Amino acid sequence: MRDIGAGFGYLLQGQKWVFGHGRWFGFGLLPGLVTFVLYAGAFVGLFYGADDLTAWATPFADDWGSPWQGLLRGTLTFLVFGLGLFLAVITFTAVTLLIGQPFYESLSEAVDRAEGGEAPESGRPLWQELWVSARDSLRVLVRVALYGVLLFAAGFIPVVGQTVVPALGFCVSGFFLTEELTAVALQRRDVDFKERLGLLRGRRTLALGFGVPLTLFFLVPFIAVLLMPGAVAGATLMARDLVGETSADEDEDGNGNGGSGESRPGTGAGGHPVQPQPNPYQQANPYQHQQPYRQPGPYSS
Repeated sequence: MRDIGAGFGYLLQGQKWVFGHGRWFGFGLLPGLVTFVLYAGAFVGLFYGADDLTAWATPFADDWGSPWQGLLRGTLTFLVFGLGLFLAVITFTAVTLLIGQPFYESLSEAVDRAEGGEAPESGRPLWQELWVSARDSLRVLVRVALYGVLLFAAGFIPVVGQTVVPALGFCVSGFFLTEELTAVALQRRDVDFKERLGLLRGRRTLALGFGVPLTLFFLVPFIAVLLMPGAVAGATLMARDLVGETSADEDEDGNGNGGSGESRPGTGAGGHPVQPQPNPYQQANPYQHQQPYRQPGPYSS
């Protein structure tokens, strides 16, 4: 359970990093602003067209009397807005990352250089990076849509549909939001989509600790734009943890704790064990390696 706090800690660290590097904060705002305008227009259209959409979808209720017709269509309208918001939180990140690919690549590289002294590069041209990002985002969207349909149907279950289902929706959104954001740094390390999912499933509570609070913040208009640069920075720090990379300070003393000599195997930037036992996803990652023992960091589990 401590991984939940560690995930939230990476989110805070990322925000702190970009606010401490004001140029990168302003640099990272631009793609989010463009996407925000596009989504605001889409939600205005949904607001004015939701009633007509639910009426078109329920012609059998045209002859129903009050209050049943209004209750059915009102519930469907609420669910349509909920599904739209659910998809918007996920697709907002995907669209923003696609629009701002060069911006966020540069931001992620800057975080890597600040933490480790070097920034891994995939060596792919920009057009290929955009293609890989779009393809992987589509894979995420398909998975989210499947979950969305199931949760939409479960929303009709009394009590459960109004309590458990929204909570599950936030967890699904948070997990895939984390996948989208960590992909910026992991793609540069040639970690493919399936490997990324494997890494995050192996640290599911870490992913939820990062993604669920961010999903809740993203529900507030315009907050998503302000938090995107820090979210990319925090996801880069998390990606370093997932592949077992240490910061430059940790490399200098060899154990990450001011040369105390106390040790712990296979720890990443956040002090979490990343290789306590064989893991096929981590073995497939060329950046995974055994590291000297060290004291846990401030967000260790």
